[in-house]
Amino acid sequence: MIIAFAGTAFLPYYLDQQILTIPLTLGVVAAGLSDIDDRFSVRILNLFYTYIGFFVTAASVQLLFPHPFFFAIGLIISCIGLILLGSLGRRYATISYGCLVVSVYTMLGTELFDTWYEQPLLLVAGAAWYGLIATISFLLFPVRQVQDKLSQCYASLGDFLFAKSNLFDVDMTAESYQQSVIGISLENGRLIGIFNDMRTALLTRLKGDRGQRDTRTSLHYYFVAQDIHERADSAHIDYQKLAKIFEHSDILFRFQRILSLQGKACRDLAASILNRQQYTHNLRFEHAFKNLRHSLEEMQKNQEYDQIWINALTALYQNLKSIDVQLRNLETERHIQLEKHKHIEQQLRDDDLKGWDDIRIRIKQNLTPESVLFRHAIRVSIVLLIGYGFIQIAQIDYGYWILLTALFVSQPNFNATKRRLRLRIWGTLAGVILGFAILYFIPSTEGQLLLLILSGVLFFDLRSKQYAQATAFMTILALINFNLGGMGFDALVPRITDTLIGCALAWFGVSFIFPDWKFRRLPRTIRRALEAQCQYLAEVVSQYQEGRNNSLNYRIVRRAAHNTDAEVASLISTLVTEPDFDPTQKQLAFEFLCLNHTFISYIAALGAHREKIEDQEILELLQQALDDIQGALLRDEVPNLTTQNMLKNIRSRLTQEGSTPSKSLIILQQLSLMFSVLQQFSNLKQNLSHDVNEQNDEFAPL
Repeated sequence: MIIAFAGTAFLPYYLDQQILTIPLTLGVVAAGLSDIDDRFSVRILNLFYTYIGFFVTAASVQLLFPHPFFFAIGLIISCIGLILLGSLGRRYATISYGCLVVSVYTMLGTELFDTWYEQPLLLVAGAAWYGLIATISFLLFPVRQVQDKLSQCYASLGDFLFAKSNLFDVDMTAESYQQSVIGISLENGRLIGIFNDMRTALLTRLKGDRGQRDTRTSLHYYFVAQDIHERADSAHIDYQKLAKIFEHSDILFRFQRILSLQGKACRDLAASILNRQQYTHNLRFEHAFKNLRHSLEEMQKNQEYDQIWINALTALYQNLKSIDVQLRNLETERHIQLEKHKHIEQQLRDDDLKGWDDIRIRIKQNLTPESVLFRHAIRVSIVLLIGYGFIQIAQIDYGYWILLTALFVSQPNFNATKRRLRLRIWGTLAGVILGFAILYFIPSTEGQLLLLILSGVLFFDLRSKQYAQATAFMTILALINFNLGGMGFDALVPRITDTLIGCALAWFGVSFIFPDWKFRRLPRTIRRALEAQCQYLAEVVSQYQEGRNNSLNYRIVRRAAHNTDAEVASLISTLVTEPDFDPTQKQLAFEFLCLNHTFISYIAALGAHREKIEDQEILELLQQALDDIQGALLRDEVPNLTTQNMLKNIRSRLTQEGSTPSKSLIILQQLSLMFSVLQQFSNLKQNLSHDVNEQNDEFAPL
């Protein structure tokens, strides 16, 4: 970014054509926003599509701009079309967004050049300059972005383990337990999002070169991270009861200590990946596990506690020990070579387009008001049309900043838009104040060009982490750009007023044009989450019958369950910001959030220990339990006592036999945990779906 902005800043300066800095710099910004991480051949194709899209968009704006009626029609049609193009996948969504940005950038500079093709060509030239630098960087460091994403995976996994360790607090109350589970749920959502980005990055590179050593190693690391996540997310016990029963024992502190150490180990591994260094496993683990095992053995001898709790803690110990083994062996070359040959366990599902039929199906799926993308497309296009009409009627100077603000701020839902509104306003105010100081105290062109480069780089560095600060630096870049054309101080006040008007339009759109309150989607999201959990449980049950494997289908259903769990967590956590949602229902929603993540943790524990078993009675129990759970969660059926009686009978038989297989005990314990919350889980689902549907009837979209 430093090289790209330096080129667009100083080349026009040396050519004594300072006005060229504006379209060239804006071309770099648009190209940076449209940049997609992909393998080399597809990256070149993406650049070609991007340049074509930028030129057609900019040229259309230039040609239609003198004709307001036709321009307005073109604006609304192109806006809807470009947003719906995002339904075809990440590549098209990113490029179409860049085209929308270029369209508004072109409006800002329609009067700067005499002929219609000059500004479009300069915008494309700026984008091509950025593309050249980005491609050279990719060729020099082809796996850097994959390794950076892999580092983020393990850093987020470490945060998840730290959050999980809070459940072993001996001073836990009902309120602190709920807050801890909510925190774990949100951390889980962030981790799943990073996993999905990592999967996409790996998939595109595996298509290009299936034999590349670095890619294969990263794939192995990714699968290990997924397996650690499944084990870490497992729940073998009711943590609230656990805290009460063992509040005067050292056992909880030891589990909490190991989870914290493993969280730190994951963060250390993330730093090693980021810095391209060798990871060294912490020697303290051996001592910590030795003491924990000794504590468990002492509890077993003293028979002070119920055997059920001892068995559950022993299973948890085995799970944490498995995580330790994976972290210790992660960088062992022998281990990696072994994993490379497990082809069936190293498949990734390809979600890319498969042909014209796939394109038609995806677009058709989004040509309905039920589609969030369709509603967003209609909303944004109407907002931009209203903004354009307002600019034409009021004859506002620099008025197209209104459209740019509305475009950047408008998000598919109320909560995200509201958050961006606030950050955009504060960022713009800060940027205008700093911009005024820069223009006043640094009048030299050279100094302003250096600050333009710095502002552009900081914008891209902060845009996904600190939106307000990123907006401030983008405002500084825009003011310096306009000052190079002799209009810097004149643009200060319009920048603020246009931002406020654009934010007001975005708020109006998300509130009244196809309003997409998240609570309206709650019943559908809950249904999808429960269906995904039942499919996950069904796949786990089948592997107890057929034997353990990490096949593609298992990974798909597990990922779907965690994706929908993350979606539920994200949706419910934003309900507090939305108006017109009953506070009582909010409390029920948070209870559902906790129970939903707890239930998937019980399934994950079954999945973490899945192995083929021969006891037909237990296999029948698993199948009966699956039928009951599906009936309760998907069909609102009340489970009969068959499964509970089978649980009691099998537990009694195993006790009488004396020697009890550990896998059988784990299965019985996990099913008992599931059935202990199943009725409450089903009731919460029914209450939320019924009450939210009643609320939906009260709010008809405009």
